[in-house]
Amino acid sequence: MYTKNSEEHGTCRDGSFDSVNPAYEEKQLNNEVTPKTFDEKQDKRSSSTSRPTSSEKGVATIIFSLKNEVGGLVRALRLFQEKHVNLVHIESRKSKRRNSDFEIFVGCDTDHEQLKELTQLLRTHTDGVEITPFENSTLPDDGRPADMAGVPWFPKKISDLDQSSNRVLMYGSELDADHPGFKDNMYRTRRKYFADLALGYKLGDPILRIDFTTEEVQTWGVVFRELHKLYPSHACKEHLKNLPLLTKYCNYSEDNIPQLEDISHFLKERSGFIIRPVAGYLSPRDFLAGLAFRVFHCTQYVRHSSDPLYTPEPDTCHELLGHVPLLAEPSFAQFSQEIGLASLGASDDAVQKLATCYFFTVEFGLCKQDGRLRAYGAGLLSSISELQHALSGKAHILPFDPAVTCNQECIITTFQDVYFVSESFEDAKNKMREFAKTIWRPFTVRYDPYTQSVDIVKDTTTINSMVKDIRHELDIVEDALNRLNKQL
Repeated sequence: MYTKNSEEHGTCRDGSFDSVNPAYEEKQLNNEVTPKTFDEKQDKRSSSTSRPTSSEKGVATIIFSLKNEVGGLVRALRLFQEKHVNLVHIESRKSKRRNSDFEIFVGCDTDHEQLKELTQLLRTHTDGVEITPFENSTLPDDGRPADMAGVPWFPKKISDLDQSSNRVLMYGSELDADHPGFKDNMYRTRRKYFADLALGYKLGDPILRIDFTTEEVQTWGVVFRELHKLYPSHACKEHLKNLPLLTKYCNYSEDNIPQLEDISHFLKERSGFIIRPVAGYLSPRDFLAGLAFRVFHCTQYVRHSSDPLYTPEPDTCHELLGHVPLLAEPSFAQFSQEIGLASLGASDDAVQKLATCYFFTVEFGLCKQDGRLRAYGAGLLSSISELQHALSGKAHILPFDPAVTCNQECIITTFQDVYFVSESFEDAKNKMREFAKTIWRPFTVRYDPYTQSVDIVKDTTTINSMVKDIRHELDIVEDALNRLNKQL
């Protein structure tokens, strides 16, 4: 969701959903990626408020091995066509088990019967077939209770993100032909370096410190300098308050690109968020799942130097200048996490609605402060031209209402048709909480900051435990009030 305006380039539009992009139908044969968007509004599957049925399709993951021979993949994929199975994601990679083989990773929209028949066929034509119930709502034998059989897979603890954070939909080390760096072999090599670092990262690893090139620092410097001219008059107070702290503790400056490891430590102390490197776009479901655990998936590469004020994708300029200052704000961090928590186990349609709300708030949101409009969305705060446009008085602006916002089209080729304004982060948070209640799930979730996991709340035992915790918190409040009254 980035501007590609022939007259005036904006910087990055969306963030890496920074990936809250309408879903991508992919792609990868012989490791060449050609993404194409499709309109999720055409998808007539269950709405966010409807209960899924046992016959509802879900996205299952199949991994199988192929020998390195001409036509092998085509023959295997023909089986999917014969069974009328819709492919939503394809990747290939060199097998780590046998050097002569390739492993094919396929995401397919299917039901249980189709999947069963397809698996039997694949096992007669390929090697090493594995089925992973990732985002799969139709497998009754995946070890979950019967009342959870219609729920897509979601991470239960922060370490589960190791399973989903590398499911990059696009970009990463692969660039489209219209990417500014497509013909620059040195840039492509550099991008592969960053992608490999992110793909090899596991929870708990230190984030490798990067020795950025002179060219990368200069590109960062141009973006940094131009945006800082606009921030005093366009950015929200919280963004302006945290920028000096980032300068002090993370070495933000025009001639230095901050290190993700330093930023992660800073955010942890300020709001409980941490940074996790990512190679490129994640699906909305995977990106939002990270937010549920206060994990922000963050790119580490720098846009191409040929056009510093434009990027077709999220890069470190967008992440560090747009997102990070607000993630250091506790109220905003809570708002981001609650969107993520609402997405866990939700239907595809519901996740898309939440992602759209995220897009028009965390990426392109406006708020009122001291009688003026200010930007808090990272897509605006990292785009010189769109930041100016959104606050020019000429943009179409509506009050933020999740029920309305979730149906708004996310524009990816130019400025947004409309921007949404909130009275405050708290106001946006309260509205999102009410909206989340309309999303059907056979349970709710509660985040446990001590174990960095989510508790599934769907029985009286769990609820009683929560009530005890709440009573303890109220006791603390009561004790504090009594002490305060005595002092008065």
